[in-house]
Amino acid sequence: MKSAVETLNPTRVRLTVEVPFEELKPSLDAAYKKINDQVSVPGFRKGKIPARIIDQRFGRDSVLSEAVNEALPKFYTDAVQEGDLNVLGQPEVDITELKDGELLSFTAEVDVRPTLEIPDYSGIEVEVDAIEVTEEDVDKAVEELRERFATTAPVERAAEDGDVVTLDLEAKVDGEVLEDGLASDVSYTIGSGELLDGIDDAVKGVEAGGEATFTSELKGGSAAGKEAEVKVKVSQVAKRELPELDDDFAQLASEFDTLDELRKDSRDRLENTRQYDQATQAQERVLDKLLDLVEVPVPEKLLEDEVNTRKHNLEHHQLGQMGLDLAKYLEIQGKTEEEFETETKDAAVKGIKTQFVLDELVNKEKLNVNQEELTEHLMRRAASSGMSPDQFAQAVVEGGQVPMLVGEVARGKALAVVVEAATVKDTNGEVVDLSDEEEEAAEAAESTELAEPAEAETPAAVEATPEDKPES
Repeated sequence: MKSAVETLNPTRVRLTVEVPFEELKPSLDAAYKKINDQVSVPGFRKGKIPARIIDQRFGRDSVLSEAVNEALPKFYTDAVQEGDLNVLGQPEVDITELKDGELLSFTAEVDVRPTLEIPDYSGIEVEVDAIEVTEEDVDKAVEELRERFATTAPVERAAEDGDVVTLDLEAKVDGEVLEDGLASDVSYTIGSGELLDGIDDAVKGVEAGGEATFTSELKGGSAAGKEAEVKVKVSQVAKRELPELDDDFAQLASEFDTLDELRKDSRDRLENTRQYDQATQAQERVLDKLLDLVEVPVPEKLLEDEVNTRKHNLEHHQLGQMGLDLAKYLEIQGKTEEEFETETKDAAVKGIKTQFVLDELVNKEKLNVNQEELTEHLMRRAASSGMSPDQFAQAVVEGGQVPMLVGEVARGKALAVVVEAATVKDTNGEVVDLSDEEEEAAEAAESTELAEPAEAETPAAVEATPEDKPES
């Protein structure tokens, strides 16, 4: 076999391959055997049909076609290895010549990783937000914890902002009650924004036993996006009562004996969280500076595939789980389709460039991934996926995704090398030490375990989507 490589552009090549016919013989024999096993010819036992009879009955061309299809992947792979190419995606193959008994010629166009020159990155300088935790920040954190330990007590008065009301709901569209538009004993905090638009104004001023009707656009369920007439009946009004901020509260809500100790712990957690955020900000800004230093051509087909994958994942996984389609999502985000397309393409370009540059750095710096690093990364990925480490590891192995995980760890190490070489200062002009960022991130992730009350199930037609709920 002979092969030659022609560079079409920095990210695409054309392989020209010539294969002497004798090298096609094993595939030709395999083609005859496959046809033998699949067909029957009177007068011959199955599997014992001579090649000349198969040629007469089914045509020599069909046998050659079967042989070529079987042989092409091997010849293509051999040509890629011979050309020392780092290919991306599937090739476009064109058989240019097939002479029976003489020669097979074909071309294969395929995208390749571009050759990159990584310049000196030690001069990169970035600025990040300074870590500042005020008394107001601590007050807010403690108040949020206090809110989680609030209790309720029924009251004999009209509902007000902040009250917890127990509701029965009925949603109608065009005068018909929806099958999924009924709900009973729904607990709702007035002003939380966790149900339908308009419900706060409807229930405020209503006492237990009272009713109100309002119209609202449904956020989910069988009539999502339609205007509905919603009747709400208030069966109970309860006032939320917050515990006193004292040492007893500290002992109730945490492992600490005093409120001062609880506040100190809240401050430490806020500082740890902001230190982690600061490190993440530093990584992102250093990466942006690094990408600015390197000329990275992006293969068109790879970019097209990446854009399509991102759009598919958004539409069929993320939005599907929330009961939204793309049009509704764009409406909520306040974006046009053109803006969405541009943002998706820009994100895909950056993702591809990042992988190319960091992979080149892995090679340049001769970075390796050991078993301990891979295991730690797997544990983190398992936690974020909601699977147990054993389940996640099994899925990774069965899906052949171990090299992908190794690549993720290696690229993370490459970025860490660049960040370590960069100068990072905060907005106060102080040099930032990022050496303990992983430990700080782990500490920031810890939280006090609290028992949460069970919530009544709410039907899809009157259930808020995540976008409609305020950030906690």
